[in-house]
Amino acid sequence: MSVIRKRAVITATLTGILMVSVVGFAQWQRGRGRDRSPPDRSEYPSWENDREFKDDVFTFARIQFDSFGGYGRRGGGNRWQNDYPDSDLNFSYRLQQLTSIKVDPNGKVLQLTDSELFDYPFIYMNGVGGLHLNPREVTALRHYLLNGGFLMIDDFWGDQEWEVVSEQLARAVPRWTPRALPLSHPIFHVVYDLKQKPQVLSIRHWRLGRTFEDHGPGSGDGPDFQGLFDNDGRLAVLLCHNNDLGDGWEREGEDAEYFHEYSEKLSYPMGINIVFYAMTH
Repeated sequence: MSVIRKRAVITATLTGILMVSVVGFAQWQRGRGRDRSPPDRSEYPSWENDREFKDDVFTFARIQFDSFGGYGRRGGGNRWQNDYPDSDLNFSYRLQQLTSIKVDPNGKVLQLTDSELFDYPFIYMNGVGGLHLNPREVTALRHYLLNGGFLMIDDFWGDQEWEVVSEQLARAVPRWTPRALPLSHPIFHVVYDLKQKPQVLSIRHWRLGRTFEDHGPGSGDGPDFQGLFDNDGRLAVLLCHNNDLGDGWEREGEDAEYFHEYSEKLSYPMGINIVFYAMTH
């Protein structure tokens, strides 16, 4: 199924029926604390969708890519795993819990060159401060975006990491220039009416008493949401710069104060807004 057809199927299930639960968020604990060992899937809430409508569900699809470090980091090819799998599984759970969207509980990990890519109209990239796409990935990303796909890029900070990400995107869609999204943009209001642009920092930086993640010059300039728009004016790439929304999803069960300040108020509302906007525009 093409990206456009897949989007149309899911949009049909969303339009007119999105319902935000009146039940507030409740923090849930897995008992892992700060243990970063790989979790057992049984530690997470699960659910079953109607098999007859398996193609109508939303799947949180994360992109696996090579990377070469970032500001103040050593190189390595596993930065794509940042916050994974906790953030993906927690967000999928909250999305199906708090809205009427039908969600795949397991999510998906893909490479840009996978033939399945076009089955997923929403893709997510995290830990991109040292992003480097090979030529085949560049071509695949270009085709995906030009055919209606939506890419969310999260957790990169400061001027240097911005330059890295911008350079890689420019290889795929050289004529698309990033544009800052004003607070009046619908993505901040489509489900949850946010009164200011959210900024989430990692729980590690928060515990150190910081208000942002210091990845070099420009990191403290405040939340910076920018978009790349296709030739029809559709928002195709959302850049969540100077932000770490994924940590709010990942770490929700570790500290009640962090949960209420970041996960509940900022990370989940913004994430739900992004998904609903991406799937209906």
